[in-house]
Amino acid sequence: MNNYIFLTNEGYTFQLNPHHDSFEEIENLQVVGFAVGNTPDEAYVNLLIEYPYLEETTFDMVFCYKLARKYEQTRKDFSLSSSFFFWSRK
Repeated sequence: MNNYIFLTNEGYTFQLNPHHDSFEEIENLQVVGFAVGNTPDEAYVNLLIEYPYLEETTFDMVFCYKLARKYEQTRKDFSLSSSFFFWSRK
């Protein structure tokens, strides 16, 4: 089994600007979750099972990397909204 991290660049993160005493939006990635599987697809299914609350978030596009030394070559993209639509019809 391989370990995968699932991320999204959707959503908002704010950081306090100490010079203006206000918050600024910053660009970053958010961790959606971790899952295991023999393939990215299997890990994605396990992610959906383990974190069913993801269906209620506004996140749609997520991607994963295998936690490995050469992780850059392991990226795979998924759509949460399409996945939950598919699962709910079963």
